[in-house]
Amino acid sequence: MITLHHLRVGRSIFTVWLLEEMELDYELKVYHRHPETFRSQDDIKKATPLGKSPTLEDGDIMLTESGAIAAYLVDRYDTDGKFAPARTDYAAHAEYLRWLHYPEGSAFLPLFLKMLLAREGDTPSAVFSAFAAGEVPLHLGILNDRLADREFILGDKFQAPDIGVSYIGNMAERLGELAPYEHLKAYLERNMQRPAWKRAKERAVE
Repeated sequence: MITLHHLRVGRSIFTVWLLEEMELDYELKVYHRHPETFRSQDDIKKATPLGKSPTLEDGDIMLTESGAIAAYLVDRYDTDGKFAPARTDYAAHAEYLRWLHYPEGSAFLPLFLKMLLAREGDTPSAVFSAFAAGEVPLHLGILNDRLADREFILGDKFQAPDIGVSYIGNMAERLGELAPYEHLKAYLERNMQRPAWKRAKERAVE
């Protein structure tokens, strides 16, 4: 039985989304954040190594890190090849791996810094501000250009990397950074209409 440890509010809802897209049976264990510190106020550390989410258990297997969890779920349960290209198609599979790990490997940090800087009020770090100011439009621009002539990040088919890329688009929207990037914005709007995303929100947000 798959168990997902989900800390509200955070990125693990996107792992819930993947589980819903794959129509897998799973148990969702929900933890809540402290309203002031925004850290977990439940004892999630008893269940997960770092007290972080998402953490996935599947029998004797325990996994952290969103990209690793997505790769594992697709490798083990995507028997119809719906969410990833065939491994024998080396070029397509390499491109799949690139975009599967890009959101947290490259794109997340600048947006995360932007979020932290916003919390600093009138005295943000000049060094971090300069870094975020350059990197955020760089990454959003790359994604926007990529989506100018395709419906999904790998082409005309929704696949596992679209979960993580949607997470980046969602984060950019919450930070007020998405509006200039019309293709990325339209892509996010399309994906937020998917039935599996709506089911994930119903199950993981409340």
